[in-house]
Amino acid sequence: MNLNGKNIIVTGGAGFGVAGGVCKALTGMGAQLIIFEKSKEKIDAVSAIYPGAITVAGDVSVQADAAALFELLEKKVGVVHGLVNNAGIGLSKPFYEAGEQEFDNLYAVDVKGVWLMSKFFTNQLLKNHSTGNIVNISSVHALATMLRYAIYASAKAAVEGFTRGMAVELGKYEIRVNAVAPGYVHAEQNYDLIKTWTDDPEQWVRNYIEKEQVIPQEIHPVDCGHTVAFLLSDLSRSITGQVIYVDNGSTIKLLSS
Repeated sequence: MNLNGKNIIVTGGAGFGVAGGVCKALTGMGAQLIIFEKSKEKIDAVSAIYPGAITVAGDVSVQADAAALFELLEKKVGVVHGLVNNAGIGLSKPFYEAGEQEFDNLYAVDVKGVWLMSKFFTNQLLKNHSTGNIVNISSVHALATMLRYAIYASAKAAVEGFTRGMAVELGKYEIRVNAVAPGYVHAEQNYDLIKTWTDDPEQWVRNYIEKEQVIPQEIHPVDCGHTVAFLLSDLSRSITGQVIYVDNGSTIKLLSS
């Protein structure tokens, strides 16, 4: 499996959780990595890790930023073949305690951002009479969630519904759309969220891996990255509108209990 000659955008690509695994996998398979990231500081850090990557600062929820990105890439690389809608923010709070701004901020990035980026990506493919692939990063919370995650779970459920709808609309253009739903993948920001309900996040993670997953092992970021790469490659040419759960069996265990 290789992605040589493929220009692929990863939104929120300067993170070190799932984003890091996706970038590592795509780079290892020969793709021209394009990282679209809101944080200039994170871009500076990730540029040292992936010196061959094209990095652009911008906000996925701002139409002008998305438009500027694709205008720049048209001049720099031509056609963009793949889009990974990875940018997202979390929220661990009961829905009845959340503020309007918290709700709007989450939906702006996690849902509106997916729409905006997919819109501009699709239009540049159609303009160039090219085919391509979109992979949206969802979450196990879209299928089986927990206390304090109602708003986040609803946003990821929207992403999965959007994935299926886009797949139906874009199939005639040979543009495939799929999603990857990770289980618990370690990232520093996850510990910050876990601390909202336990004083010992490390123990909580150990218990989750040992008791809630069918396979009691840690999910590495690159596990998600390899799945994304597969969906961007020709090996998955007949797969569209699907969600692949990279969760060591946690959702199937919960649903079958």
